Amino acid sequence: MTTMIGFTDTDKSTSAVLQDVIDSMDEDHVTLRQILEKMGESGLLLLCGLLSLPFLVPVSIPGVSTVFGAGIVLIGIAITFNRFPWLPKKVADRKLDRARLVPVLERGLNVLRKVDRYVRPRMPGLTDGAAVNRINGLVLTGAGVLLMMPLGFIPFSNTLPGVAILLLSTGISQRDGMVVAMGHLMVLLTLVYFSALAYAGFAAGQSLLG
Repeated sequence: MTTMIGFTDTDKSTSAVLQDVIDSMDEDHVTLRQILEKMGESGLLLLCGLLSLPFLVPVSIPGVSTVFGAGIVLIGIAITFNRFPWLPKKVADRKLDRARLVPVLERGLNVLRKVDRYVRPRMPGLTDGAAVNRINGLVLTGAGVLLMMPLGFIPFSNTLPGVAILLLSTGISQRDGMVVAMGHLMVLLTLVYFSALAYAGFAAGQSLLG
């Protein structure tokens, strides 16, 4: 059985949202559903950024990009429609030990606060509004699809979309239009790079046939 979790948007930074989640944990156990409902879009984008980290190297482990890329695609679709993706009920309602979870979240909070020094709300035209949110979600979804391409053995084929995903997820969550614009640019560069690879492969095939 699956369950769908809806969430509302927020203007708070991801670190502020995570701090609110930690402060609200007044019971011995908390469920994934409760955490994601409170973190909302910020939680999804944080997860999306984490999934992109393994690909910030020239050559990635084969097969990993397909699995992680699929997760990013699902998150991108959720961001586009402002809905949390479907999760098995057992996963969404599984109880997590607060005593073990809070220290992990606090370490993540320290990292996010460092990010806050460099990322801030600016260029709102690229982050505010339902229509813009849908466009950014679609671009994020497209970057996930590019990451899934079976080209991990080719240098930078995973790195370029991985950087794009990290920039987009960070920029959208922190309402930083400049970082979002950089993410869009990286998606375009990825498309150009993949097109060049396709053309080179086609030209090589033609020369062999000729």
